[in-house]
Parts: sequence; structure tokens; C-alpha cells
Amino acid sequence: MWFFARDPVRDFPFELSPEPPEGSPPGPWALHRGRKKATGSPVSIFVYDVKPGAEEQTQVAKAAFKRLKTLRHPNILAYIDGLETEKCLHVVTEAVTPLAAYLKARTETGDLREMELSWGLHQIVKALSFLVNDCSLIHNNVCMAAVFVDRAGEWKLGGLDYMYSAQGNGGGPPRKGVPELEQYDPPELADGSGKAVREKWSADMWRLGCLIWEVFNGPLPRAAALRNPGKIPKSLVPHYCELVGANPKVRPNPARFLQNCRAPGGFMNNRFVETNLFLEEIQIKEPAEKQKFFQELSKSLDSFPEDFCRHKVLPQLLTAFEFGNAGAVVLTPLFKVGKFLSAEEYQQKIVPVVVKMFSSTDRAMRIRLLQQMEQFIQYLDEPTVNTQIFPHVVHGFLDTNPAIREQTVKSMLLLAPKLNEANLNVELMKHFARLQAKDEQGPIRCNTTVCLGKIGSYLSASTRHRVLTSAFSRATKDPFAPSRVAGVLGFAATHNLYSMTDCAHKILPVLCGLTVDPEKSVRDQAFKAIRSFLSKLESVSEDPTQLAEVEKDVHAASSPGVGGAAASWAGWAVTGVSSLTSKLIRAHPTAAPAETNVPQRPVPEATTSGHWETQEEAKDTEEDSSAADRWDDEDWGSLEQEAESVLAQQDDWSTGGQSSQPGQTSNSGHKSPESDWSSWEAEGSWEQAWQEPSPPEPPPEGTRLASEYNWGGPEPSDKGDPFAALSARREAAAQPRPDSWGDDNWEGLETESRQAKAELARKKREERRREMEAKRAEKKAAKGPMKLGTRKLD
Repeated sequence: MWFFARDPVRDFPFELSPEPPEGSPPGPWALHRGRKKATGSPVSIFVYDVKPGAEEQTQVAKAAFKRLKTLRHPNILAYIDGLETEKCLHVVTEAVTPLAAYLKARTETGDLREMELSWGLHQIVKALSFLVNDCSLIHNNVCMAAVFVDRAGEWKLGGLDYMYSAQGNGGGPPRKGVPELEQYDPPELADGSGKAVREKWSADMWRLGCLIWEVFNGPLPRAAALRNPGKIPKSLVPHYCELVGANPKVRPNPARFLQNCRAPGGFMNNRFVETNLFLEEIQIKEPAEKQKFFQELSKSLDSFPEDFCRHKVLPQLLTAFEFGNAGAVVLTPLFKVGKFLSAEEYQQKIVPVVVKMFSSTDRAMRIRLLQQMEQFIQYLDEPTVNTQIFPHVVHGFLDTNPAIREQTVKSMLLLAPKLNEANLNVELMKHFARLQAKDEQGPIRCNTTVCLGKIGSYLSASTRHRVLTSAFSRATKDPFAPSRVAGVLGFAATHNLYSMTDCAHKILPVLCGLTVDPEKSVRDQAFKAIRSFLSKLESVSEDPTQLAEVEKDVHAASSPGVGGAAASWAGWAVTGVSSLTSKLIRAHPTAAPAETNVPQRPVPEATTSGHWETQEEAKDTEEDSSAADRWDDEDWGSLEQEAESVLAQQDDWSTGGQSSQPGQTSNSGHKSPESDWSSWEAEGSWEQAWQEPSPPEPPPEGTRLASEYNWGGPEPSDKGDPFAALSARREAAAQPRPDSWGDDNWEGLETESRQAKAELARKKREERRREMEAKRAEKKAAKGPMKLGTRKLD
């Protein structure tokens, strides 16, 4: 029976990379790249081949193997596994690169910064302090070849081959026998002087001086070159001179050297070193200190190395969120670091955290997520959005904080392309209908209209037919002037989604009613839209063959291409609250007084269309209205029934959250009302009015910012408007008609509901009073006259 010996190298759980060695440092070891067979994770493998006649070198290699296995410190090369056979030694460590190769690569790309070098030298000195002060060990091999760099840019001290005890146990220092390494020995070792007065760290601190010289000036040609500091920073030169002084007694202890360099104005006193030191001790820091650190971290990340952000800052951020209850403060630095990740890494590390954050009840967390959604939306797939994110986001529509409601509306611009049929055409439209009709904040109603216009192309054909015309018509009757402007622009932006019949019978009558609006900005936009729709109708009238081409998108399925301009709104959807509303208000400085000129909600404002239409057209309109589904005819379900009983309040943004004050965004770019709307041939002109203006223009003279308005109550207008009286007369004379635009069946708002309830309660009290009086009279009559001799009781 034959037995075959197993090959230990073949059974080793790590394998060498087929690539040649990375550039082995001077000494017996050769450095190879490798990977773990089970997981494929990268490692570094130091290989020593046992050669006959080199017993002394073999003993040095075995001693280094043993030292590396037993020494554990964050700044010393981390040991993972090892293999010792008669033919070779394998030492597996974390994946590292020799310092010389790392500095060369960083210099060639121009990414090497002084703060990286300061932190790297800080780590090496800290490792020497650990060896000398805590372990009483002399490294005896500090040089460029003994330093390695991991994937996060952290410097690690290796090269433990010639280490010996400072207490004299086990004999003196081993002989190196490598000329390249002996040139770093201090002068006192060569001439034998100063042995009685030197400290145990003196030799290693001299070698540290050699390492500093090489880091800034390249390979050390000879010891005499140390007299010239060369490119060593001025803040480091005094401390460097102490290291390479001829008197070994005055060379500082590694701990004191660190203290000197960390003094104010010192080489190691910078934001990068402070950040690293805080991250090393973050587990023992107080929660208040962590909050302050993460708040300030975002400002510094742009100047930090990319590898450091990916491999050191990111794990700490994820840990702080998962176990440290850091909250919303980690979001900004987390998404900044996420920009450095590949799509696969983002899916693995960031997306699970984002999904978990959306389920948080912390309002600060939710509003930060909504504001920064643009930074991570492209990494979220549709199933994740529909099943794990959207169900949590929709709660924001019902939030009592106006800032969260508005940010939720704006986030729909980014989420809409990824929503499924049910969430987009049913659930979202239900919330939009409620917000546009019932929200007490004018800017929120305005932004709901804007968002609907931007996502209209994603809706199904039946939903578009049922929703868009009714929604934009409702917006044109809003007491908030920017909302009326948004309704006009909504019709314009979705012009290709309406049939010619709808344009003539439904849209134009609404727009014509706005030609006598108290606000000139509303009138201007209404006239431009009317001219455009009329031009479109006229072109089809002249050439009926164009009808099919003009209406090609009316019954088409949802088409993202139609809403391509939505990308230009992404910045608005996630930066600042009420940015769009601010721009509209700046363009219409009398928006607040206009709200007092227009009747408070609900405003039926039945736009009479009898003189616009013939009797036959009125009949057709009535038939179309009965056939078409209206937005509010659907059973949208109960949405916060309690909210219907809350008293209507004026728009008071001072209590709407820190990011919902219009004054904060009143310096937004000014939207000119004179955009090109005159021709239907220029299709881009319809989307142009929806895009952000390129350079911000100063407001015209006399324009008032949004923050200057009295949002809490009515304010008399300083400037008379000849159309205001006309509008008031028109509203007083307007009566509900079967064919008017006031029968869109939008739900009654708080004001009408409150008045109706008060009237009903008054009638009930009156009826109750009459019933009680009748009962008293009946009871008195039933008793009859009092009998003689009986006493009347008081």
C-alpha cells in the first residue's frame, strides 16, 4: 500500500499571484501579491527560499517570522497567516505596497500631498515609540525598505528581521550583511564612540532621520547627504536636525518627537492628522464630540486622499450609523465619500444603509435624505424603490412639517421614472390631489403643480387624460399667484399630451379667464400660452392631415423621452426649499397682496365660457365632460381624515421648519416672463420656461424679495392694478353654470367646509330650541288648572 506525502504549499489557503514580485526590499524576503483561495480577497505574501550554506540568514528570517506573528499594533504590518517548510517560509500579511513604489506612483500622478507624508511619518514614529517604550525592542532596520503602505494610505512598519531586545536578552544586534542596509547605521556604531551615553532609542531615531530625508529627497546616496535638508519642510527641519545630530544623547525619544511635531505650527499639526487621530479613538468619544466631528468632516473630505476616504473614513461612517446612533449628521460625508466608489461597491456598502435610513422616524434624517436624493438615486433599482423606499417616502405627504411635505413633493421628480404603475398612477396621484387642493401652504401647492407637469410624461395615457387638465385648471384658481403661473406653465409643458378637442373646449377657456387676473405676470403667461394653443389649432385647421402627427403623444404609453427636461429640475428638487416658488415670487412681487384680492379657498371662480362658444360647442363640451374621468371623481381613499377638521391657516413659513422659509431662497435666479412662447414650431420653447435660468440676473428695480412679504396675513397693495377691480366684478357676477369650469368636482376646501358646518350647526340649534319650547308648552297644558286649596310650590 502506497502513501503519498501531501504538499503543504499546495494545501496552503493562500496562493501567489502569477505576476512577478513587486520590487523586493533589500534583505532575504521577496514580496509577492496573493489572494485567499476561499474569498479571493487580496493579500501580500513575503517568501523566503531556504538556501544551503545560508544558515545565518535562515535564522534571521525565522526570527522575523516569529516577531511578526507575535507583535500586534495598528502601525505595524498585520500578520494573517504563515507557512514554514524545509524549503521556504511564507508570511501572509494585509495587502500592502512598498513605500518607495507608493511615493513614486503618487508623485507621477501629482496626487502626493504634504499632509499624507505628515500622517505617514506620524504612524512610523508611533510604531517606534511602541517598540522602544512599551516592548523594550530596538527595530534596528528603520529605512524606506522597511515601510509599507496599505490600500487606505496607512504606513506600516515592517522589516523586523534584525530586531533585538534593548535589555540585552538574547545577545546583541544580529549582523545584517547587506551593504544597502548598513548605510543607515548611526556614526557611533561605526567608530565605537558614545556607547556609554547613548539612549536605547538613539540608533533608531538616527535611522528615522534617514527615512525622513529619503521621503522628501529620494534614495540616500551617502550619510554625508544628511547635512543638507533639501526639500524637507521648514516646519520639520528643526526636529529633523535633532534626529541626525552627532551626539546620540540629545536625540529625542519617539514620544517626545511626536509631541514636538504636534505643537502649534508643527509639521504634524494639521486637519488630516487630527481627523485620523479622532477616528482611531472614535469608539471612546462622547456623542456630542462625534456629532461635531461628523458635521465638520464634510468640509475637509474634498482635500483628503481618495483612498483614505474610501477605506478608512467610509467604514467609520457606516459603523457610526449602524452602532453609534450618529443620525443624520453622517449623511453628508457618507454621500461625499460615495462618489469615490464604483457602482458595485455603492450597491454593497451604501444602498443598504440608505434603505434602512428611509425607514427612520427621525425628521432630520428624512429631510436630509430627500434633499440629497440626487446623489444616490441612480444606484437604486426599481424593485428597491417601489418596495422599500417609496412606502416610507409617501408618509412625508402627510407630515405636519411643511418642509418635509415640500421636499417629499420635490423628490418625486427623481423617483417617478422608477415607480411602477400602481405607485405612480394611483398612490402618488392620490397624494398630489390632496396636496394641491387642501394644503394650507401656497408654495407647496405651487410645487405640487410644477412636479405634476414635470412627471406628466411618465403617467399612463388614461391617467394623463383624467388628471392633467383638471389639476392644472384647479391650479389656475389658486389664491397664491405663483400657483396660478405654475398652472399655466403646466399646460404649456404638457401641450403635446392634449387632443385638439381638449385644447379648444377645456384648456383655452381656462386660460382666457386668466387674461383678467389681478397679477400681470399671470396675465402675461396666459396670453403667451393662448397664442401658442391658438397657433396649434390654426395649423391643424389649415392642414387637417397634421392632426395625427400633433396628437401622436396623446394616447401613447408613458414616455421618459417626453419629459427629458426633467433632468434640468433635478437641482431644484434637492437643493433648498421653495426655490421654484422663490423665483416665481421674485418675478411677481405682488403675489402676497394678490392673495387678498382673490377670494380665499375654495375659489370656484367659474370661468364663464358662454360667449366663447356656440350652442353646439357647449353641447360638445358637456358631453366630453361627462365622458372624461375627472381627477377627483376617483375614490382616492381616506387621507388623514383628521386633517379635514383642522382650521385653515394662513401661509406662515416662520413655523415651517428651518429649510422652508421662502426668505432663505429669495436670492434664487430671476425667471424672465419674456421667454419664447410665441411659436409652436419651436417646441423647445415650452420646456425652456421650466428650466433653471443660466446666469442669475438681479431683480428689476422695485422688486421685493419673498422674505419681505407679510406671509402671515393680508397686506394692502401699494400699487393699484386696473385689473383688480375688473377681476372682483367678474368673480361677483360669475354664477355656477352646467357648462362652466367650476364643476370640476374638486373637493371642498377648509373654508367652505367650515362655513357649511357652522350654518348647519346654527340651524340645528334653532330647531332644538323650538322643539324644547314646544315640549314645555305641551307639558304645561297637560297639567290643567290648579285645584282649590293646593299650595303653589316656588
